[in-house]
Amino acid sequence: MGLFNRRPKLRPADRPPLQPDERVLAWAAAGDGGGVLVASTLGLWLPGRPARLGWDEVLKAVWSGRELTVTAAERVAERADYVVVADAAPSTHLLLDPGDLPHQVRARVTRSVAYTQHHPVPGGAGRIAARRVPGVDGLTWTVRYDPGTPVDDAEVVAETDRLVAEARAATAPADV
Repeated sequence: MGLFNRRPKLRPADRPPLQPDERVLAWAAAGDGGGVLVASTLGLWLPGRPARLGWDEVLKAVWSGRELTVTAAERVAERADYVVVADAAPSTHLLLDPGDLPHQVRARVTRSVAYTQHHPVPGGAGRIAARRVPGVDGLTWTVRYDPGTPVDDAEVVAETDRLVAEARAATAPADV
């Protein structure tokens, strides 16, 4: 694109139902005629998905240079101070003219992560993460266990509770 060539605006028919304080950052049409992907200040709108996927809900986003593959978090269990999540089925979208979309997705997902650490637990391991959620004070904590980890085992739950409490204490602001 030249200096004065601007990307065309998102057609009103392709515009998702944004909240009043939400704005579009980037968008790209899926090359297979599968709709439009829209990155907003609050999250990612994917074709065929009725609601926005918050930046804190994106576990993985991989850009191959032609395809964007997004793996969302699926809630598995709610515990006292955190939520246990697992990988939802990834969705892959061919983007022939990606524009700024892959960059915005990477930047927003990365910016949402305040803490991430992989820890061993009895019989396996898991990743503890704290994410920033727009409009929510403080951090939202999640645990994603490695495949094969006995997630409901009492020892695993006790060790995970301890690790999350330790991480929360380490990330708490000093003036609170």
